[in-house]
Amino acid sequence: MLFRQLFDTTSSTYTYILGCDDSHDAIIIDPVFEQHARDTALLRELGLKVKYTIDTHVHADHVTGSWLMKESEGAQITLCGSYKAEGVDVELKDGMVLAFGNCSVTAHATPGHTGGCFTLLTNDHTMAFTGDCLLIRGAGRTDFQAGDVHTMWDSIRTKIFSLPQECLLYPGHDYMGRTVSTVAEEKQFNPRIGGDAREEDFVGYMDNLGLPHPKQLDIALPANLKSGKPDTPVLKPTWAPINVTFAGIPEVEPDWVARHLGDICVLDVRSEAEYSGDLGYIEGSILIPLDQLRSRIGEVPTDRPVVTMCQSGKRSSMATQILKASGIEDVANIPGGLIHWSRLALPGLATT
Repeated sequence: MLFRQLFDTTSSTYTYILGCDDSHDAIIIDPVFEQHARDTALLRELGLKVKYTIDTHVHADHVTGSWLMKESEGAQITLCGSYKAEGVDVELKDGMVLAFGNCSVTAHATPGHTGGCFTLLTNDHTMAFTGDCLLIRGAGRTDFQAGDVHTMWDSIRTKIFSLPQECLLYPGHDYMGRTVSTVAEEKQFNPRIGGDAREEDFVGYMDNLGLPHPKQLDIALPANLKSGKPDTPVLKPTWAPINVTFAGIPEVEPDWVARHLGDICVLDVRSEAEYSGDLGYIEGSILIPLDQLRSRIGEVPTDRPVVTMCQSGKRSSMATQILKASGIEDVANIPGGLIHWSRLALPGLATT
């Protein structure tokens, strides 16, 4: 099974992608609205098709990316039905199995942080995704959204701590850079509920956390009760069919560029020797070598979109970042560069 752990620095949220190696079906757990382009880029590069988006609970600290994932990837939105959230396709129930190809996760109800929290356990019992119930050396707060500290005690003790001792635990958040723990570790070292802790110890600890309400509470809760569907349409680039890679590089396919050479500026960032070499150049392109681009940024036209080009598409991907940093927004790289352009036998090549 393919596994990726992703992180949103603003909310300290972990997003998880699990994929079947055979069918390439996948699930995504706790996606973040603002990270949709990153997540879909990784899915595209890994050749995965999302079958389900699963929110472990209704979040109060970030807006879910589930609606966006349904709109762009056709995924089914999955969440506990007790929240009565709009747009949910599959209501999680205790013991429900969600299959993706030859892999699956089982949903275990672990309320306490909120009334509808779930932990997701892989079919081989080697990985559990605990949301905000059990954190690494911590536990989710229980002071709002129908949270209950006694219920959380029971959820952790009977549902999570009963899993195999070597089972890896992946939390919904971490604020100290920790990424994974095990059942055995948390049973021994968790300062809130591990070791010889009794229920009254856990309750006393949790009732005295003194935490402020999440900063995004007033935004996140209403949005998440609509599965993250925004009130206004999400704006996308309209000048070209742009794909953003997992590395954050905006790209446009060379065949599109070949059909629109009159509407864009092609910026070649190779050396002068390369520009006049065997590969040739795109007719009408302008040449500014990459190591001169920052000092000559004023020469780049701003009245039309800019498409960057080099030999293989590597240096020109760096050029997109320089252009964006200078305030030029309508920018994209040609993946594969002139080598790929020539291989496709596209028109527009010239030589000196």
